[in-house]
Amino acid sequence: MKGQELQFYNYHVWANQKIFSHLKGLPQDIYQKEVKNVFSSVSEVVGHIYATDTIWLSVMSGYSFDEIIKSGKQLRENIKGKSIEEMEMMFLNLSEQFKAFFDHQDNLNQLVFCAHPNFSQLETNLFELIQHVVNHGTYHRGNITAMLRQMGYPGVMTDYVAYLYATKVSNS
Repeated sequence: MKGQELQFYNYHVWANQKIFSHLKGLPQDIYQKEVKNVFSSVSEVVGHIYATDTIWLSVMSGYSFDEIIKSGKQLRENIKGKSIEEMEMMFLNLSEQFKAFFDHQDNLNQLVFCAHPNFSQLETNLFELIQHVVNHGTYHRGNITAMLRQMGYPGVMTDYVAYLYATKVSNS
């Protein structure tokens, strides 16, 4: 992967791993427990992040909107009922797919055209889409923290500055 350009994506992988580690330390039923929130369970949020990350990798890879919609429906079905450990492995595999994609890119500022029937066509670049993936994950990791607190359990700090401390201090 490219150095500083993809530090945000590395943060996203780190933060997701922090969430998985934290969830595995809580009672098992917490992951599937239904709550009144934006999502019905923590597992629903985890599945949503995974599906969305997968969709955006497909967009960056140049798949058509129709191909993405078709595979996205199947993906959401495949996610249902997966355990924390299964989802963790799926996230790790997906991060390897992202890294392989990035390794084959010469320029993360290259233009990408995203066609969508409701939003028309967006002209952006790969780096901005990476930023979107990371921001989307950050938002929904916040949902997970709120849901855990609602159930009486603490969240885990996944702020970007915590990532910087963890990576900068461990590299010193």
